[in-house]
Amino acid sequence: AGSLAVSSCGFGGGGGGEDGATTLNMLVPTYSDGTKALWEGVIEDFEAANEGIDVVLQVESWENIESVLQTKIQAGEAPDIYNGGAFSAFAEEGLLYPAEEVASESTIGDFQESFAENEALDGTQYGLPLIASVRALFYNQDLFDQAGVEAPPETWDELYDAAKKISATGTPGYGMPLGSEEAQGESLIWFAGNGGGFGDESTITVDSPENIEAAEFMKKMITDGVTQPDPGATQRTPMLNVFAQGQIGMVYALPQTVGQIEEANPDLNYGVASVPTNTGEPSTLGVADRLMAFKNDGDKAEAITKFMDFFFAEDQYVNWVQTEGFLPTTKSGSEAMGSDETLKPFLEMLPSANFYP
Repeated sequence: AGSLAVSSCGFGGGGGGEDGATTLNMLVPTYSDGTKALWEGVIEDFEAANEGIDVVLQVESWENIESVLQTKIQAGEAPDIYNGGAFSAFAEEGLLYPAEEVASESTIGDFQESFAENEALDGTQYGLPLIASVRALFYNQDLFDQAGVEAPPETWDELYDAAKKISATGTPGYGMPLGSEEAQGESLIWFAGNGGGFGDESTITVDSPENIEAAEFMKKMITDGVTQPDPGATQRTPMLNVFAQGQIGMVYALPQTVGQIEEANPDLNYGVASVPTNTGEPSTLGVADRLMAFKNDGDKAEAITKFMDFFFAEDQYVNWVQTEGFLPTTKSGSEAMGSDETLKPFLEMLPSANFYP
């Protein structure tokens, strides 16, 4: 009972606030030290533009947020707006509004199709994709020059050849992190790069012909010695630090890696390119978190729609995404951020993102 009392502070069960205002309770995780202030700024602007709607914000760590949410749901006090990961169980239990009931057509139509599809269960979209991250190929230009590699690889065969040339100079050509931190991510990049994947929301697929062919190519890279030693024990984070110090030829990494290199080794001469695939067709691993709206007593769909439309409008949204260091899930956001040369390879890959089921 103690945890119930603690976690519900600030969250009223009813829909009415002072003066008959509608209160929207919002539960979000911390992405950075600035997350709380960012949301407070959005809410302040929103409330100024929408008299009669109050937004009450609660911020929790990623470690705690799901247990806080479960406690609230059990107490009949689910947040009206929730920023989180998995949504399908809530949708299946009928706890969520379909997206079309809590956002306008133009807001929903602005999402990248690949991300919007990832928010659907049985053909109905529930989540509004909040932030995007995709993987790209980072390569060390000095090691390319030293080994005689002329351009970043676009196919697996070109990746293998480039990694082999670099490895022959004494530095691992390709970093393959298959330790517990990233085995699922690294594998999905390769599987999806051959038209495979882990399945969909109803069936997990592992041993498909596409996945097996991809796994065999990964094994060839390891067996032929063109990766770092012992990929099975390699964690992504320390491996990316080794890349930042100029000690690996190529790795798959995230938009945030750009800032980490800037901090750790600003003199690194590197480039960012699309993920090489078996045939050269574009494909990458996408990750997204989302906003979703719980159905509570009293219909708040209209107020939630006003908030979602306000937040995803270009200026508010782009400022939020840029400040947190992520990629936008909207087409207008991609256009607005497209002049950033560092982000360009990532933004170009957003439409070809593949996701965990």
